[in-house]
Amino acid sequence: MSPDEWQAQVTRAAAQEIGTWLEARGRLDRPIASLRLSDLEAMASVAISRFVVLASHRINEDPGRHSDLENLLMG
Repeated sequence: MSPDEWQAQVTRAAAQEIGTWLEARGRLDRPIASLRLSDLEAMASVAISRFVVLASHRINEDPGRHSDLENLLMG
């Protein structure tokens, strides 16, 4: 999978996690302006968490080939 394809997959997965979070709280139909800062922080948290999981899987599946992700996640 090319880096662009992987980025698109991660973006979709993060968006799905945000949608799941909103739907679970009955807020999927509300305008974004009605969300509180804590709501936005929670959505960011689920999106970042999904990225970390997917990046970790990518590193484990193909060790040594994703130094950019390794540096980002492992310092």
